[in-house]
Amino acid sequence: MSNSVEIKVPDIGDFAAVEIIELLVSVGDSVATEEPLITLESDKATMEVPSPQTGVIEEIRIQTGQSVAQGTVIMIMRVEEQSLDDQLTPDSDTSPDKPSESEPAENNESVSSTTSSSNESRDQSITPPASSEDRETPDFTSNTHPGTLPPPVERAGIALPHASPAVRRFARELGTDLRKVRGSGAKGRITREDVQNWVKQQLSTPSRPEGSGIPPIPEIDFSQFGEIETAALSRIKKLSGPHLQTAWLNIPHVTHHDEADITELEEFRQSLKAEAEKEQIKITLLAFVTKILASALKKFPTFNSSLHPNGDSLILKKYINIGIAVDTPQGLIVPVIKNAQSKSIFELAREMGELSVRAREGKLRSEDLKGGSMSISSLGGISGVGFTPIVNAPEVAILGVSRAKMTPIWDGETFQPRLILPISLSYDHRVIDGAEGARFAAYLSQSFGDVRRLSL
Repeated sequence: MSNSVEIKVPDIGDFAAVEIIELLVSVGDSVATEEPLITLESDKATMEVPSPQTGVIEEIRIQTGQSVAQGTVIMIMRVEEQSLDDQLTPDSDTSPDKPSESEPAENNESVSSTTSSSNESRDQSITPPASSEDRETPDFTSNTHPGTLPPPVERAGIALPHASPAVRRFARELGTDLRKVRGSGAKGRITREDVQNWVKQQLSTPSRPEGSGIPPIPEIDFSQFGEIETAALSRIKKLSGPHLQTAWLNIPHVTHHDEADITELEEFRQSLKAEAEKEQIKITLLAFVTKILASALKKFPTFNSSLHPNGDSLILKKYINIGIAVDTPQGLIVPVIKNAQSKSIFELAREMGELSVRAREGKLRSEDLKGGSMSISSLGGISGVGFTPIVNAPEVAILGVSRAKMTPIWDGETFQPRLILPISLSYDHRVIDGAEGARFAAYLSQSFGDVRRLSL
């Protein structure tokens, strides 16, 4: 059989009304004796109300923020009747008012006297002075329960912090989560010095990119394996490294690989060499890639956008600025060609050459590196058949171009030598889905195959 009992606020000292700052259980929870039920906070102390018995919570009659006093009914608990009997009598044939037949009466009197004395001592030990800021939690149960505090209750792996109201207020002012602070006071209580030390530690710890949440690579003494030399990273790599890591950790990358037949495009480019030399311009494949990409961004505006910081909307850009990754002795740097859609192949080639020279000489201006819509990373002058370029946030996509090579392509009757360009399109999967990525790559391939499409 079961029985429902009321759980009331016990003697909490000289406080007429104490605020409930935390509910530690819910209806239907099974709780054990001494398990905390609620946390109270007065002007001078924080205390927990433990369960006087083992049972199941049937009803909660209070809520967070409510003020309670001694005797306030906070919960209704269902307990097994057998459990009540067990708590009153260690043996079914033994009554608290009648000595056991197997023991002499004087022994029981001695035990009763010792228990009474112990309870009186415990009652005195749990009544702290009213002026104590670090008031310990009083014994909220009957005299059959110990008056000492249990260790901090842990739920879902997080220990409930023990701290005075003054320390809690101090932590709130500093924006400190007390659950992350280890207390050095009595019974794990968090002191003001603990909060200060935790804040100092956080300020002195090198920051990692937002969202990393991963442990650092262990430090290894490589000199134990042989001779070593330490070389400083270039300034560009020191700046670009954290930016690339942040982008990689925060953006769900997808890379779509495709191929484009640029046989006719390359023939057309070669035919422009004489004219370009007169203009003192070097026409490279990258100029055509830039022009084609600008056309694609106009047709697919989602690729020419940035995700709003709230994550609920897109910022669509009406301009088309293309970033070009330039290999310099100090590392890759990405100057931006503004309004690429309105410039001719010759204009793009000239500006690209000028930006590349200034990048290698370290003479780029800050405005040369800002405002990109999408970037191009070309490894065609080196090697490779494909790679995974990292999106240059806050852009949402990047186009990688590898080295073109002659490939035998079946035309239905025979194999024909065709110049094939591998392309790698990486994009932010929060903004662009697979179908959009495939259509964008297909448009690029078609445009590479027939540059006349740019006039459509």
